[in-house]
Order: sequence, then structure tokens, then C-alpha cells
Amino acid sequence: MQDFSALDGAILVDKPAGPTSHDVVDAIRRKFGIKKVGHCGTLDPNATGLLIIVLGRGTKLSERLMGDDKVYEGTIKFGEATDSYDCDGEITSSLPVPLLTLDQLNEEASKFIGDQMQLPPMVSAIKKNGVPLYKLARKGIEVEREPRLIHVYNYRFTEYTEPLGKFRVACTKGTYIRSLAHDLGQKLGCGAHLTTLRRSASGKFDVAAALPLDAILKLSTAELEKRVMPFLKLAANA
Repeated sequence: MQDFSALDGAILVDKPAGPTSHDVVDAIRRKFGIKKVGHCGTLDPNATGLLIIVLGRGTKLSERLMGDDKVYEGTIKFGEATDSYDCDGEITSSLPVPLLTLDQLNEEASKFIGDQMQLPPMVSAIKKNGVPLYKLARKGIEVEREPRLIHVYNYRFTEYTEPLGKFRVACTKGTYIRSLAHDLGQKLGCGAHLTTLRRSASGKFDVAAALPLDAILKLSTAELEKRVMPFLKLAANA
């Protein structure tokens, strides 16, 4: 049997708004001097919540862990569409919001439940001829994107005070929540964009068990080792 070190496995990070997922990986790699560090599922810079960070030999399980279903919570602003489908982008349209009740909003959201082909936003990390789409978008270039099969298990609003709605989504990997927000706004005829997003779960892992990034970066190596989910336990959950 292979010998695994105390740093072969994964830690659960509660990512703050601001840094990219890659920034989190870099910060942990530099702080603890670990050569192999990766993450299991990108979160946009402004998004917060669960980021599974794999360490050492744990990186071998990243693809399996990345394939898990996800749960998100967030806020959508109706009446304004943006080019990035979130609050980072430029406003492309501003229209009156129709009178909506929470029940009516949920009725519209429920139409997104099930299998569907989703068109990824131009501002995304998907590559076209080796170039990330967001780099093309920055130059004002829009290219054809291939729709991707996703599945939405649940899409429900918990609060609505015009123009903001708080929601929860359970979906398969690769689902762009920004696109769900944008597409719902299009169906309502007023446009919409994502203003906040938090990943609360990925597979069997929950953000409640995660430690904020700043707290992790204050740990000693010995303290970090106590937080690491060992490789064999991780493999059993993957």
C-alpha cells in the first residue's frame, strides 16, 4: 500500500468575494509550500462559499470531485441585463419589471427544472481555439458557443422584493447560474442579472464544514494537517 502524507487529501475552504479560485490555490501553495494544489470547480471572483482544495496526491481525485452536483444560493436583480450576466458587467438593457408575486416568480423558475441545453455566457473560462472566451469578450468579440447539456434539480425563490429575488438552485456541474439568471430575465421580458452567489454544497461536502480562507492562511502546517481530509477517506467520498 502507498504511504500517504498528512498533506495528501483535501481541505474545505469558504472562499471570500474578490479572489479567483486560482488565487486561493496560489495562496495556499505559497503559505504551506505544497507543490501540488488544485481546486474542484471554479467560483467566479465575486462568488463565495465552498471551494474544495485538493493537496498532494489528492489532486488525482480532482476530476471525480469536480463532477459532483452543486447547490447555490444567491440574489438576482430584475430589470437590468448585463453583458456578463452578473453585476461585474456593463448594463446592456434597462426595462420596467412586471408586477410579480413570489409564487409567480417560482412558477417561471420551475420551467427551468430538468434537462436543458444551456448557452454559456461570453464572459466565461470556456476556451475557443485555445483562448478563454472572457479574453475575447474584453476585446468586444462575440463568438458562437456550443450549448451544453445541464440538469437543474431545483430552482426556487425564497424572497422577493422588487427588483431583488433570493433563490436556491441545485444542479449538475458546469451549470452557469449567471445564465439561469439572465435567461429568466429574458423570459420575463425585463432582463435580469446575478448580483450575489454562494456555493453551499458540492456532492457530499457542505460549506458548514469549511474554514474561511483567511483563517486557513493563519494556520501552522501542523494545524493544517489536522484539517486535511485524508486521501483514502476522500477517495471513498469521491
